[in-house]
Formats: sequence, structure tokens, C-alpha cells
Amino acid sequence: MASVDQVLINNSFITVEESTSLAKVTSELSNYDFVVVTASTFYVIQKDERYLLTGHDEASSIKKVIADTNWPSSSTSTLANLQANTNWNRPVLIQAENQETTIGLVTPSQWITHLQSQNEILASYFDTLAETINDAVTAVDNEGNVILWNTAAEHTYKIQRDDIMGRKIGEHFKDESIILHTILNEGRPVRGTYHRPNEQTHVLINASPIIRNNRVIGGVATEHDITNIVRLNEEIDVSLLIPKDNPFSSFAGISPEIKQAVDIAKKVASTDMPILLTGEPGSGKEMLAQAIHYGGSKHKEPFLSLNCATIPSGLLEIELFGHQKDVFSEDPTTIAGKLEQAHNGTLFIEEIDKMPLEIQVKFLRYLEERSFYHVGGTEEIQVQTRIVASTTTPLEELLKAGEFHENLYYLLTVINIIIPPLRDHKEDIEALTQQFVQEFSKKYKKKAPFISSEVLEAFMQYDWPGNIRELRNTIERMTFLSDQSLITLTHLPDNLKDASSFTEVQKEEDSLQEARLIEETLQKTYGNKSAAADLLGISRGTLYNKIKEYGLN
Repeated sequence: MASVDQVLINNSFITVEESTSLAKVTSELSNYDFVVVTASTFYVIQKDERYLLTGHDEASSIKKVIADTNWPSSSTSTLANLQANTNWNRPVLIQAENQETTIGLVTPSQWITHLQSQNEILASYFDTLAETINDAVTAVDNEGNVILWNTAAEHTYKIQRDDIMGRKIGEHFKDESIILHTILNEGRPVRGTYHRPNEQTHVLINASPIIRNNRVIGGVATEHDITNIVRLNEEIDVSLLIPKDNPFSSFAGISPEIKQAVDIAKKVASTDMPILLTGEPGSGKEMLAQAIHYGGSKHKEPFLSLNCATIPSGLLEIELFGHQKDVFSEDPTTIAGKLEQAHNGTLFIEEIDKMPLEIQVKFLRYLEERSFYHVGGTEEIQVQTRIVASTTTPLEELLKAGEFHENLYYLLTVINIIIPPLRDHKEDIEALTQQFVQEFSKKYKKKAPFISSEVLEAFMQYDWPGNIRELRNTIERMTFLSDQSLITLTHLPDNLKDASSFTEVQKEEDSLQEARLIEETLQKTYGNKSAAADLLGISRGTLYNKIKEYGLN
């Protein structure tokens, strides 16, 4: 929509009747830029068109002169309706919104100037928006010519703007690898799709056609570079935290909960049954997954891991099932996924509670039929990969919230090994401490130090929110930094030094305050545990354990 500020309206005009003499009209053109003749329609005579009136009888009416010269009429419009398709052969009369009075005129040259200004403004906004986005942004016209290429695109593809702007995008990429060609041909958007435009680059792409008057006139795409994530995921070798000769010995402990978890794990280690490990972050789920693999019949086969929380959803499906492109060519390209790579071995799927529902459906089919299709592929792939999955959030809560597939839930929870948080089996802390001291003394080629009773007491008083992982990291730090034969309180990190001064009375008071806070928060959220966890700033898994610990059910 145009406005008075955007379009220079000329109000130097006078309106005359069609019976007005030519002499009068000529005289008025000395004082005004325009004379508007009102008849059944409007005729506009501009000051610089006076020469066209010469040779006529000045006493004649302007009506006769207009008829003799076939003078073209002018169109009228309000500012709100002033559009590019208005008849711009002559100046356009701008009327008030009530369309009863004329407030000025706009000439074709003024309208062109206005359109040029608007185009420059829109281009500036578009360019600035493209540069504000961290992802690569590409725009093409309906013939595939590049009309926008931002700085992020230069960095992602190592192609300078001057080398691609105005050129066919196909000059730099293979036709079959250009998503924007598909957008132009099919006119439908793409969202969060994994894409490999060349051998060196992996991206997640969002692309949309630009449509005007029901016709595709171009396309725009944003591409999030995930090359480093893909390469890191390909290069990472699972860091084994367990001895292969006695895998389950890593779970040193005397607590009934740990003994039960290890007993179940040993029983299922040589089966193909899916196994679910439930526990807080750092509670030892990956260690137990490795113990199951290396302590069972598949110990000579691959052990791979896949974390659903750290891989973008658009890439997760590719990482799990693999990818096939150029399916109908003579030489299709196939990238094997983790399921295929771990054939006859074990795939540890971490944080399966973060797996998108649409991928859960495809994963369920594999568990039921032991077959799947590559992303983009048409050939059914059959593998025998044992699945060990983990979750920090009880899946039944997600199932109730509609965030987890029901059939997948029942299949995974047949064997559900629950690993308690370290604060619930503190009787195992001493054995774990000695185990980690031996591990890191050997790693750093140092004589194993003794742990003082005061340090062990501090360990017992501390709640270990990071669970076994935090204990292990603490022991590694102390073992590496200490040059003495005895580890004392001075070697503790600050958080544990504070814990060592707790009295039982203080601990009991703190627990009561925490219990009251959780109870009040649950009342505020009407029992909604997810909302309560958000308000408290803790995970849902931690909240569930606190509710159980304080008997708040």
C-alpha cells in the first residue's frame, strides 16, 4: 500500500469544466502544473504539453479541443488502491478515501521513482536478514540463477559471492544434488531435510518456493552446516570404561539395587532382546551397556553408540538407518547407518526419550521385523543388531503425555534395568573410589594413593548430583593433581569441601526444606511434574527420585 510520504503527490492543479475556453485553460497552465478537465471522465493537461494546444481557436471550448486531438483520458485511484497495474499512460488522479474530491496527481515518472525506492528498501531488508542468519542462505530465480548468496554460504561452500551471483546454481553443484531445483519444479517446501550438496558438506536444509499469482518465480533455502557434527560422529570411538576380561567388575558395589541391575544384565547379555537402561545422567548407563556387550555372546562384534539428544533430528534418521541417493542411476551412493554398521553386534542408543516420534515408528518396525530401508532407498535391508537403549526420563511419563510411541514403549520395557542414583546406594562409594583410584593411577603411571577416612566421609555426605560420572571425574582430578601418598580434605574440590562440614542436623534440615519446596511447587502446578521440574530447575528424572525419597506421592 502506498502512502502520501512514500509517493510525491503533486497538488498544483486546478479543475475546470469541459465548457471552459482554450484561452482560459492556457492561462491556468501558467499558474498550475496541471489542468484537470472534468467530463464523463477526466482529462489531464500538463504544463509542458501547452504546445500541443496551439493551432486551435482559443475561443473554442476545451471539450472541442480534446475531441479534435483525441486527448487520452486519465484514471483515478485512492492511495490505498494505487497499484502497479494502474493505467500509467497519463498522470493518475489521487482521490480522497471518500472518492468525492481529488487531492493531487501522480505522474508515471513519480511512480517509477517510488517503485525503485521501494525495491531498494525491500532489497536492503532482505540482504540484511540474510546476513543476520547464521546459516547459509541462497535464493534463485525461476531459471535457477543465483540472486542471493550470503556470507555464511561463502564460508560453508567456499564459493565467493562474486563467483556465483547471477550464474546458474548448477555451475557449482550437480543438478541432482540441488534441492532448489526440486523446489522450482514441484513448488512444495522442504523442512529439516538432511542434504549432501557435495562430497565435503553435510547440511540440514529448509527451502520454500517463492510464489506470485499462483506461479513459482523462484526459491529460497537456508542450510545449517552439520559437517563437523557428522565428521565427529564418524570419528568418535567409544571410550571403553570397562575391562574386557571382566566387564561387569566395573560395577563394584554391595548395594542390593546395583547387584540386582548387574544380575539382570548378566542374564540378558547373550540374548538378542532389546534392553532399556533407566537412570539419571552419569549413573553408569553407558558402562553397563558396554558390560552387557563385552560380557555376552556378541563381545567379538561391533559396539557402537548413537545419542539422540546431541544429533539434530534431520540427521538422526540418516545416522540410524543410513542414506541412499541417486537411487535410479547405474551407480547409486549408499551411506550405511549405525544399525547396519553394528550388524551382529550391539547398538547403544542413548537418550531414546529424545528420539522424534516419526523416527520411533520406523525404529519400531526394525525391532519387530529386523529390517528397514535406507533414507531415500527402495531396497529392504536386513541386519541382526542387538539394541541397548537408555533414558534419563521414565518412558511411562512420556507415554502418558503422548510423546512416546506406545508399541515401542511396551517392546523396550520388557527388560528395563533401573540404575539408581549414587545418593541412593552410598554404601558402594568406597568400593567405587578404590576402583577409580587404581584405574587412574595406572593411566597416569603413578603409585596409587591412599584415601583418608575424612575424604571418604566427605564423599558419603555429598549427594553426587552427577552420580558415578561425577565421582569418577573427581577421583581422576585428585589422582592426577596429587603428588602425595595420601589424599586428604585439602585435595577436594570446593563443593566437596563444603559438604565435608555438614552435620547430620544440617543435612536433615536441608532435606526438610527441600521436601517442603517440592511439595509447594507441586501444589502450584496442580501436580504437573513436568511444570514443577521446570520451576525447580531440575530434570524430571531428578524430581521423580526426590518425590520417592521424601514420600510425596
